[in-house]
Amino acid sequence: MAGLVSPSPLGLLMVLLTLTASPQLSLSKDADVLLKFKEALAANGGDAALPDWVSGKKPCKGKVRQWTGVICDVGGNVRGLQLQNMKLSGNLSIDALVDLPALRTLSFMNNDLEGPIPDITKLPALKNIYLSNNKFSGEIDDGVFNNLRSLKIVSLSSNQFTGRIPTSLVGLTRLLVLMLDDNKFEGPIPDLQQPSLKLVNVSNNTLDGQIPAGLSWMNASLFEGNKNLCGPPLDVPCRSTSPSSKKKTSPFLVVVIIVIAIGLVLAIIGAILFMRRSRQQEQMESGVLPPSKTKKINPSEADKLEQVSVEPRGGRNKVADEEEHGKLMFVKEGVQSFELQDLLKASAEVLGCGNFGSSYKAVLFEGPAVVVKRFNKMNAVGREEFQEHMRRLGRLSHPNLLPLMAYYYRKEEKLLVTDFIPNGSLAYLLHGRNGSNLPPVDWPTRLKIVKGVARGLAFLYEELPMLTVPHGHLKSSNVLLDDSLEPLLTGYALVPVINPIHASQVMVAYKSPECAERGRPSRKSDVWSFGILILELLTGKFPANYLRQGRAGMDLASWVNSVVREEWTGEVFDKEMSGTKNGEGEMLKLLQIGLGCSETDVDKRWDLRMALQKIEELKEKESDEEFSSCASEVGANLSRAMTDDDFSFSTNN
Repeated sequence: MAGLVSPSPLGLLMVLLTLTASPQLSLSKDADVLLKFKEALAANGGDAALPDWVSGKKPCKGKVRQWTGVICDVGGNVRGLQLQNMKLSGNLSIDALVDLPALRTLSFMNNDLEGPIPDITKLPALKNIYLSNNKFSGEIDDGVFNNLRSLKIVSLSSNQFTGRIPTSLVGLTRLLVLMLDDNKFEGPIPDLQQPSLKLVNVSNNTLDGQIPAGLSWMNASLFEGNKNLCGPPLDVPCRSTSPSSKKKTSPFLVVVIIVIAIGLVLAIIGAILFMRRSRQQEQMESGVLPPSKTKKINPSEADKLEQVSVEPRGGRNKVADEEEHGKLMFVKEGVQSFELQDLLKASAEVLGCGNFGSSYKAVLFEGPAVVVKRFNKMNAVGREEFQEHMRRLGRLSHPNLLPLMAYYYRKEEKLLVTDFIPNGSLAYLLHGRNGSNLPPVDWPTRLKIVKGVARGLAFLYEELPMLTVPHGHLKSSNVLLDDSLEPLLTGYALVPVINPIHASQVMVAYKSPECAERGRPSRKSDVWSFGILILELLTGKFPANYLRQGRAGMDLASWVNSVVREEWTGEVFDKEMSGTKNGEGEMLKLLQIGLGCSETDVDKRWDLRMALQKIEELKEKESDEEFSSCASEVGANLSRAMTDDDFSFSTNN
């Protein structure tokens, strides 16, 4: 589950944007570059926190980092450095990092580094720079950001920078977050107008002048602590004229202007009264009475009137405004609440990038670690329906469900917040252990996971009877495992709020055979997904069904059938599955359940209640006689008229 670690003030909304293709670089060269950088740190006593940065060991093994603080991409390149809370001191030189062309993120937050800002101009491809909570000082050159056109996040909070804020920030067209709070910056705020901006914090400096109009929609707390700032969103009006201009204005001219203005106002009032009197006279002469002040309104007008009655003059509901501009809405009871700004300041680590968007871990400064999933294809319903559905999910409580903690609503994108589960997903346990120290998953553990998944799925069917597919996206990467390897379902019940076209392309339930025939899932589509999951657990093979757009076919189930249809040979089961002694018969029974749940014909496919009943009867062990009897029964049931060439299976591990 290792991924891009990007501590950031935007930890939630935009870490995914830093994941772009990077040039290939030999791992040995990455190691050489980082060792040179370590030498530079050692001059200030800063390499004590990097004992595993040694020659002969690669920084990355695929996406898995082997050196402390290194961020790796899928190709094994060094994508970033996260050297936080390591007591680094002295001046920071990043010259050695020029030879890392894949480098996109640098974080040195919460150290004791000092001196001027590092020469980041030598890293033009940099996307994120985090230097907050250090002792950097001095003025920043006005043109320092001129060539850093890819920058999205700049975090310089809690240092001792002085002088004016560099105007070259205005040219960063991709800028998302700018954190300059708790420094000694002075002068005006540059005219930042980038439509991409999500957060600008300049609080607690000595800035002056009017806040740029492009930032007026942000929270007032982001500008507090600057005595001479004025304009929205602060409640401090800006003086329209300066003292020098007032001295140049003649008192006589002021009097003339006032007299002319009063004259114009009186003339306008007189014209209005004259027109009203003339209209009344015409109505009296024609015998037509003035219209009543109370008029009948049609339904569409009534809707508009109702909206106006609950909305402020800006035309938006106050609660809607709060959500639109960064309010987290908590739906889980008994949890420690926090603000979106707390989340934005947290460090973030990408856990995965799926078809819906990014999932990443955010570690709050004071509080738990949480997982944030960002969705950009969740516009199937309006705000009120979305809120109601999220509240419904927040009320769900079951030992095998990962509860929804909070959500963030914007028309363009949504965020769903849940607890962080350190053990990761079932997919990682089954397929991501290559090169790791994790032991093979034994049969009792796999049986325990199947039972937990079945119970969680049954609970969803019971509590959400209005949904055709209460889960909709059941797959091994959406089954998390707690400390005792008890399964927790996630990604459930999102079909009602996902765009239908997108759902049909990527959600697992839409890959069931009935979707290929009728174009829509059935009540048993989740059962089909569950059957594929059971076969994945037993065989250890990754289903190709998860990887394809649209219909995925029945590859895994068909492969199992082709292996065991004549006689059971044992080759179908995962060879790494330990603890199978005296349990083969039960494994065969579960294999039969998996095939019954993944039956192509919906009418022949088992329903969830039957599957749950059969699964609950399974045991870890049984006698040899029971095993022989079960093997014969399974072999007979799996005898089908098909050739070995009809189906093929791709592991895609």
